[in-house]
Formats: sequence, structure tokens, C-alpha cells
Amino acid sequence: MSTLNPPKLTVKDFKSDQEVRWCPGCGDYSILLQMQKVMADLATERHRTVFVAGIGCSSRFPYYMETYGFHGIHGRAPAIATGVKCANPELDVWVMTGDGDGLSIGGNHLIHTIRRNIGLKIVLFNNRIYGLTKGQYSPTSERGKKTRSTPWGTIENPIRPITVALGCEVTFVARCADVDIKLLQDVFRKAAAHKGTAFIEVYQDCNVYNHGAFDYATDRQTKLDATLILEHGKPMIFGKDRNKGIRLNGMTPEIVELGSGITADDLLIHDEKATEPTLAFMLSRMTHPEFPEPVGVFRAVEEPTYEGQMEDQIAAVTKKLGAGNLDKLFNAGDTWDVD
Repeated sequence: MSTLNPPKLTVKDFKSDQEVRWCPGCGDYSILLQMQKVMADLATERHRTVFVAGIGCSSRFPYYMETYGFHGIHGRAPAIATGVKCANPELDVWVMTGDGDGLSIGGNHLIHTIRRNIGLKIVLFNNRIYGLTKGQYSPTSERGKKTRSTPWGTIENPIRPITVALGCEVTFVARCADVDIKLLQDVFRKAAAHKGTAFIEVYQDCNVYNHGAFDYATDRQTKLDATLILEHGKPMIFGKDRNKGIRLNGMTPEIVELGSGITADDLLIHDEKATEPTLAFMLSRMTHPEFPEPVGVFRAVEEPTYEGQMEDQIAAVTKKLGAGNLDKLFNAGDTWDVD
């Protein structure tokens, strides 16, 4: 077989021989299938692809992909993936995590990974609940949410994942729902092409412990009025009749109805390439039911990657000081023996 003309891979080639063990009807199935389709469409090289996960329902992902994979410990997937990427910059490294794994136990690792702009693609499955441990509230559960661990309702403010990512100066950030197949594939493709950290929040339905948490954004009867599809360079128009838009009133966004003197020219224009993240930050704070919740790409800008700068720094120091010597380093300064 010639290595110059490898056979085109199909979705089936990215499916492992492992039995998929999610609950019937779980939104994870759609995310897995769309990822496998995108991998096949992009002619991804399986031997150059790694999926890293922590703990939780989402973290079963590496078992089901016919690529390299690593199932780590709770919340530490970003740290493990950082090591993989820095040691092997040529690899495509994906981190699969959930709202509990990524934002609670692993919150510290997640924010430092994002701020470094390491070339990782991070997919956060947000179902606003701890599903694997049978229904406790999570960092993204809405205020007042009644669960087995909050029988009288949680009194905590929820974390907004995209707002957190933007606060860490993320260079690519997007949101979509598990059932929005077209948008999910589009976001995965764009994330795969991005140099630096790509962070994707996926609204994922846990049909056992938090079923219907995102019905407003996925139901055909409501989603066109409850979501705003972000399109680069286009005015922010939404609604089933395409007659509503987002306009700035001072520093505050407001919903306006087109007509009666208001036109598309009065609306905000989405600019995902803006180096200043203020617009994206404002969009990340628009939540249902006061506003339509934005979906699509919030921000996509180019900045130097961590692994690239690390390689450049190592090369510059090596040129200046010469190659290092580990034995010399280990034996430098005071040493002692432990009996």
C-alpha cells in the first residue's frame, strides 16, 4: 500500500470497537457522531490525533474514538493534554470535559490552559448537572435549581463558561447545542483549524437527571426566538419572522423590532475577529429569557501559541548557552543521600 495516497477514511474508521455506554437518548451520542463525521471530512490522521478526558459521562469519549486517547483523573485533562501538546506539537489534541469536571474540580487547570493559548481544542459538555453521580447540582446549574444535593434550591450564582473563557483571553470560543447538527459540525471544523486554544461550550441534554434544561434553545417552536445565530460581519437579527435585532443603548444591549424607523443598519454587527473582546464578552452575558442566547463563534483571533513560543525560547537559549546537561544539573549545588 502506498503511503503517498492513503485511503480516504470514513465515519466508521473513527468508531472504536468499544460499546458506547451512555444512557439511551443522551445528547452525548450526537456530539460523538458529529465529531466522527468531522474527523472523516477533514481527512484527519488518526495517528496524529489524541483525545484526553477527565472524569464524568463526557469523559468516556476517548474510548469511542479510533484515535489515541487518555482517560485521566478528575479535572486534570487540560494538564495532561498540555503535556501531550508541548511534547508533541504536531499532534491534534482534543480535551473532552463536562461542567463539573472542567469548571469545578478542574477549574484551576482549565483557566490556566486557556490563558496560555496552548493549541488544544476543549469541548465542554454543559448539562447543568452531575449526571454520572446521579443528579447533584453543578457549577452551571441555575440559581434556585432543586437537585438531590440542593433540595431547597441552590443559592449560588452559576458560572457562565464562555464568560470565564473570555476572561482568560481565549482566542477561539463558540457555543452550540447537541441537536444542532449543522452548527456543531461547523464549529468543530473551525476549532480544528484554529491555532491556539479553542473552547466550545455544547448545550447537552442529560435526559435522566436534567432533561429539557435547554428546550428553549433546541425546540423548533421556541429556538428561533430564544437564540441568536452569530454570523461574522452580519447584523444581529433573530426571531422566527426575522423581525427582531440587538442594538446598543449606551453600553447596554437591547432588543428592538425592525420596522417603524428601525432598520438593520441600526443593529450591532458581529465581529468575531475583533482583537478587543468587549463585544464577545457582552454577548456571553446575554441569557434566556431576557435575551436570545447567542450560538456560533463568539471570537476567533490569532495570537502566538504557548508551544510555539516555548520552542522558540528553547532554541534561543540553546543557541546562546549551548545544549544542557542533565547530569550536571542534577549534581549542581548541595546534594545529600537519603538512607
